[in-house]
Amino acid sequence: MNVPVDKNSTLLPLGAQYPEAWRALTFYTSYRLLIAILFVALVWLADLPETLSDLDQRMFEIVAHLYLLFAVLAFVPLQMQIPRFPYQVAGQVIVDILLLALALYASGGVASGFGMLIAIAVASGSLLKPGRVAYFFAAIAAISVLGTEVYSQLTRIYPTPNYTHAATLGITFFITAFICHALALRLRESEALAARRAVDIENLARLNEYIVQHMQSGIIVLGPEARIRMVNAAAQRLLNWDSDVLGQPLQSTSPRLATALRQWLGSAGDTVEVLRCENAEADVQVSFRELSPRTTAGTLIFLEDAAVLQQRAQQMKLASLGRLAGSIAHEVRNPLGAISHAGQLLSESAALSEADQRLTQIINSHSRRVNAIIENVMRISRRERSTPQQLLLDDWLSGFVTEFQQQKALAENDIQVDINPAGLTVTVDPSQLQQVLWNLCENAIRYSRRMPLLLIRVGIRQESGRCYLDVIDSGPGIADDIARHIFEPFMTSEQHGTGLGLYIARELCEANLASLSLVENSANGCHFRISFPVQDRSGRDRSGRDRSGQDYQSQKPNQSGTIAAE
Repeated sequence: MNVPVDKNSTLLPLGAQYPEAWRALTFYTSYRLLIAILFVALVWLADLPETLSDLDQRMFEIVAHLYLLFAVLAFVPLQMQIPRFPYQVAGQVIVDILLLALALYASGGVASGFGMLIAIAVASGSLLKPGRVAYFFAAIAAISVLGTEVYSQLTRIYPTPNYTHAATLGITFFITAFICHALALRLRESEALAARRAVDIENLARLNEYIVQHMQSGIIVLGPEARIRMVNAAAQRLLNWDSDVLGQPLQSTSPRLATALRQWLGSAGDTVEVLRCENAEADVQVSFRELSPRTTAGTLIFLEDAAVLQQRAQQMKLASLGRLAGSIAHEVRNPLGAISHAGQLLSESAALSEADQRLTQIINSHSRRVNAIIENVMRISRRERSTPQQLLLDDWLSGFVTEFQQQKALAENDIQVDINPAGLTVTVDPSQLQQVLWNLCENAIRYSRRMPLLLIRVGIRQESGRCYLDVIDSGPGIADDIARHIFEPFMTSEQHGTGLGLYIARELCEANLASLSLVENSANGCHFRISFPVQDRSGRDRSGRDRSGQDYQSQKPNQSGTIAAE
């Protein structure tokens, strides 16, 4: 039942939009009709009790027929629900009290017992129309009863009017109104609380359903006889099921999954299996949970994509290997320094032959190479905070290109810069962006064969609103088997490369909430893209994270401001 409650939990009057209230009024009207029929039947059968019509039988007969007529006619506005509910309750209860008071007068006063019928009318009105109007009904009833006693004394109809009994009956009316009013308020408060709880439960059920349907893990709920009661979208995708599997037995839908279920029911502990079900395109990891003990009426099946789990495990292994490599690099660095220093001292000796000098050159060359690898590994293992800033790409790129051309002894036309539109601003750590772009540009000019050797293009994607920075070369491209793993550590096609340049570049981009990807790879060259996060006017990216620099982890740049290239 939906009962309206305002902000202060004050109950509002019931109306036509609440069918339960009208149903209660219908019951009360039916009760009045039965009482009226009983009185009229006793009149026509001439079998009235001695207390009824004791004073004025003719008047009692008229009142009984009027009461029956009123009871019948009351159904007409009740069915039409006109006038409004509060007015119908007030009208019916007041007419009841007045007619029953006339019947009480015709039957000889308060001793006739009609006071109990009036008390029922007051109680019904207090329940149907709670509030101060309940005491108004009690006041009308008390005045009516006392009025009959006063009128009888003035007209000398009763030999000894019973004011004490009438006053007691009037007090009873007020007590009845008070009790019924309190019960009605308590009842409506309970109904309002139940309505709010029902809404909360319904919202919670919808939330749970939404969560279950949008989970990455597949969920299947089995009912009696292992029939499918619920299946979420992830399970349908993993098992390649249609949407009409609800209600079907698991055996007919997926025999392999049903076999795994029977094996789990026959085993003592938890069972986790990796299997490929019928029509499925990938292996899934299956686990079972029993919701209802000793029955399959509440079996829950969890499905996980085995490839995703393997990928997570691989990422954890790579993270562990990265920490291990950092520790090893730190330990190797000291003896490597000693070897390099000894090689340099040996090369300065005047007694070395030409062959020995060549050997010392090899020692020094490879020592520097190993030292570069150690530097990169340690840079990966160190996770330090970045300091993002608002960066105007026009000015920053102009300074970067000038510095890069000077460092690499390039002509002015070797690098072409295309910025459209101008004045684009991004939030990024300038030093880390320089490391990333330096690595990409160094790789580009190494393989480019046509002019310009390097094209740097800046723009905005219309569909996403993200600013991007492209680095495009004119080289022969990358082999497909290498391009698939180009951002993995130690992946390189160069004999003297470390295979860490692009890996570190992507790590630095992710530390600034940007992304680095290979957009195009062909015989005409490679096209790398840095995509910056979309920002609002407050300097926050669209993910809601503050660009204060506290959430960014990156590596320290080396002294030259660059990182090792592929």
